Amino acid sequence: MRLINILMKNVNAKIEHYSRFSPSPMSIQQFLDFGRENACEKTSYMFLRKELAVRIANTLREVTLLPSSLVNQPSLKRVQTWYIQSFEEVLQFEDQSPESGRTLNDFLDTLNRIRSRHNDVVPTVAQGVIEYKEAHGFDPFISNNVQYFLDRFYTNRISFRMLMNQHTLLFGDTAAHPKHIGGIDPACHVTEVVKDAYDVAKMLCEQYYMMAPQLKVKEFNSRAEDKPVQVVYVPSHLFHMLFELFKNSMRATVELHEDNSRGLPPVKCLVTLGKEDLSIKISDSGGGVPLRKIDRLFNYMYSSAPTPNLETTHTAAPLAGFGYGLPISRLYARYFQGDLNLYSMEGVGTDAVIYLKALSSESFERLPVFNKSALRHYQTGPEADDWSNPTSGTQVPKYKSK
Repeated sequence: MRLINILMKNVNAKIEHYSRFSPSPMSIQQFLDFGRENACEKTSYMFLRKELAVRIANTLREVTLLPSSLVNQPSLKRVQTWYIQSFEEVLQFEDQSPESGRTLNDFLDTLNRIRSRHNDVVPTVAQGVIEYKEAHGFDPFISNNVQYFLDRFYTNRISFRMLMNQHTLLFGDTAAHPKHIGGIDPACHVTEVVKDAYDVAKMLCEQYYMMAPQLKVKEFNSRAEDKPVQVVYVPSHLFHMLFELFKNSMRATVELHEDNSRGLPPVKCLVTLGKEDLSIKISDSGGGVPLRKIDRLFNYMYSSAPTPNLETTHTAAPLAGFGYGLPISRLYARYFQGDLNLYSMEGVGTDAVIYLKALSSESFERLPVFNKSALRHYQTGPEADDWSNPTSGTQVPKYKSK
């Protein structure tokens, strides 16, 4: 027991040390230039052995700021253990020279092992939030902190998976697409990714409902009207966002129109490329969402979807999972300085718009930093609303006529 305490003390000291550093954001262009021109495994190793430690340490420090009643839920303790184990494995290379081929091979194996270990982080954390809600109910202040934390936690997860994927695809045995630089496509044909995401979502929709709406796609390239829209981007990230939006649009459309004798209205997609933005709008006729519920669709604590079985999440993607699809898709968009917004008209339908940077040199990672500002966020309680709010329980005064 004493040895274990000594080891944990050493790990905590290392977490404290590395969390003092801020992460170093990369742009898509920097990823591309490194992989295309001077892809050196030793250089990548030297950068990642510190950068991964910094990003994981920032996350581990921030976990400790959550309420103990939440952190101590079994699922969240499990995830915390995974992160500590991965942090320790990265630290094994802290002083190892990159001149040894064995060191580089061991580092590759370690990255693959870490990535595999963290595959189920999203559903496991979601399960921990559900465990907390079942035990303690809904608390607005804790919900606000959970929202703040999970946006940062999942963004960090996206970021270090991006770093690990680039390294393993460039220098490992995994077969990468011949025209890709790691996981980046220098000429990503956006409409093709749109159609791929639609096809997979359609297949899933037909399994559940025995029907699915058709897709109508239009694209407009303001730079060259006769050419398809292409950008430098990570196709897997774009696919993730589009697949989630198509799932939601199809589900809403089928549930509203499945008894309509005229059939299902199509889901429409408009792809546009301007000087600064690549925009993708997905429009459905699924009845829309009331304005008051839009923000809830991005709230991790508000999910009303039935809880899927964690044992089957890796084999069969449910049409409605933990309710994390939209908030995490927005994080993917924001990760490289884009965004994802919903515009809904109740009774009609919803437009979902993905905004991405058109220029890869402007697509820098947007990363959370553990600092005093983050600390204050967890320590400051919710302030009183400075606007009148009829739903807050305030009594309406009764006026008597003279």
